[in-house]
Amino acid sequence: MRKIDLVEVVARKAHLTKKAASESIETFLAEIQKTMVKGEKVILSGFGTFRVASVKDKTVVIPKTGERKMVKSHRAPRFSPGRELKRIIKG
Repeated sequence: MRKIDLVEVVARKAHLTKKAASESIETFLAEIQKTMVKGEKVILSGFGTFRVASVKDKTVVIPKTGERKMVKSHRAPRFSPGRELKRIIKG
């Protein structure tokens, strides 16, 4: 599902215009991003947790060339699914 598909579903189910649904989704995503940039978790009960992880310096091998390359430490987004989401997907 792409964002535009999600906008259409939200608009239909929440009885909103596509514009209002799109603005709501954009605001929702922007708030998640702002919170994560500050290094804070976003916990959506039953769905999961978005967090920022610190990744240490490491050496990686580029498969095509076999070349070794150093990747500097950085922060990376992570998502951990909640119990309810896992249960629903598992079936």
